[in-house]
Amino acid sequence: MKKTLISMASALALLGAPALATAADAVKIGFVTTLSTGSGAIGEDMRNAVELAIEHLGGKMAGRDIDVIYEDDAFKPEVGKQKTDKQVKKDNVDFVAGYIWSHVLMASYKSAVDNGKFLISSNAGPSALAGKLCHPDVFSTSWQNDQTTMAMGDLLNQRGIKKLYIMAPNYAAGKNMVEGVERTFKGEVIGKDMTKFPAQLDFSAELAKVRAAEPDALFVFYPGRHGVQLLTQYAQADLAKTVPLYTAFTIDSLSLPRVGEQALGSLMTMFWSPDLDVPANKKFVSDFKAKHGTYPSHYAAQSYDTIMLINSAVEKVKGDLSNRDAVRDALKAAEFDSIRGDFKFGHNHLPIQDFYLREVVKDADGMYTTKIVAKVYEDHQDPYAAECKMN
Repeated sequence: MKKTLISMASALALLGAPALATAADAVKIGFVTTLSTGSGAIGEDMRNAVELAIEHLGGKMAGRDIDVIYEDDAFKPEVGKQKTDKQVKKDNVDFVAGYIWSHVLMASYKSAVDNGKFLISSNAGPSALAGKLCHPDVFSTSWQNDQTTMAMGDLLNQRGIKKLYIMAPNYAAGKNMVEGVERTFKGEVIGKDMTKFPAQLDFSAELAKVRAAEPDALFVFYPGRHGVQLLTQYAQADLAKTVPLYTAFTIDSLSLPRVGEQALGSLMTMFWSPDLDVPANKKFVSDFKAKHGTYPSHYAAQSYDTIMLINSAVEKVKGDLSNRDAVRDALKAAEFDSIRGDFKFGHNHLPIQDFYLREVVKDADGMYTTKIVAKVYEDHQDPYAAECKMN
């Protein structure tokens, strides 16, 4: 566990001066992510974005210090729940945020809301929390899992794909991603493999089945290190010549330096891209690159927005978090400059937003990144919002 406190109190104490602020005065944010295992790079990217957001805020929210308590979920639902329990009961945070994985979020969210805390998902978007299990105190700065792949399904239709093979990991997000593409794709799914997660990293058997099936295209969803393995094995199998690859959350700024040329020209759908022409995004990407020498991932972008959303609420209530209804209303208003441009929530507290087709390219400095090719959806709301009974 790592704790970051932006405060003058300790410095003043060393000088013998009375402390002007203490940790008790700080806005306390618990941030649960994966900081170990083979997927720890994702959590580090998220933490880097959180720290950049705090820097951009000058270390204050409505004049109060910012105390971020990071916890490692170790990629395990039971650990995520334990760490969430600690943050809400022992650390007494005001907000809980983070969560890369849908199965970790589903195991953890009740620990937050049952203890009167606001939870903001910075990545995971399981269908249940968008629909029947939506909650007044649960928000998201990412998307619902199906949305990105619904855009992909429509893109495949536009490109004349008739026969599709699908591969994805067999867990909550993987199932939602597959449901999304199947919801909009009008052709035939001639093969589908839901692989073991997170244990399976060898996809040679599945890729052999893809070759034998002779589809028009292969669609995959494999986040983190699983995506790197899939892309490497796809290249080794020499499938690119006969089976074009379409992806969601498989290629990002974390995997691009490792897969390089193998990913060049690959297409994916996403709500955001580093080249999105938005003032807040330009500042975020530029400052992130200057600090870390890499492009930020979408995980980082969403985490940055999480902090800016929380700040907008704290500022709107003038730092007084005692009135939960007022804080909730301030979160719903979402009056902040988002990296995606205009930001608005649906009644289920998930963003209503645009989605784009992105292509992997090299920038002027020879770094791999993505660029926007076209807008696929405008002001898109997730398909589970109709099941949410909140007003």
